[in-house]
Amino acid sequence: MKTHTTNYYNAFIEVAADCPVTTGEIPPTKGNNPSAANIQFEMISQNPYQFTSDDIIFSVYVTKNSLIADELIQAREQFFSKGQPCLRTSPLAKRYGWGIHSNEEGKIALYGVETEEYARFSKDQTIKNISAMRTTKK
Repeated sequence: MKTHTTNYYNAFIEVAADCPVTTGEIPPTKGNNPSAANIQFEMISQNPYQFTSDDIIFSVYVTKNSLIADELIQAREQFFSKGQPCLRTSPLAKRYGWGIHSNEEGKIALYGVETEEYARFSKDQTIKNISAMRTTKK
């Protein structure tokens, strides 16, 4: 079975051109069930450079589908046997103003669009700069 990945290496996902905010915002919670943005934000902000994009995206899937530990290995293989949307489609980069940096190991961290680090990464010619997907068509 072929395995697909969403991981980037030495890359920076910039906020979408139509992102409505000028500073990184914590995604609001709605009710008792966390949104994909909530799960992603908590995992990445509390553990910078500890997880890959694949880890984050699969964790959202696990949480949303209430999978148990015994199912995780097989579920991960099945999940990545077909292509999955990468973090360029994440609400963090599209709506909430967070740039996503992937280091040489593919581990990621968040940087608010207003920060010096964001500006530095967005101008860094030694890494691949990619824009998040727009929310609206141009």
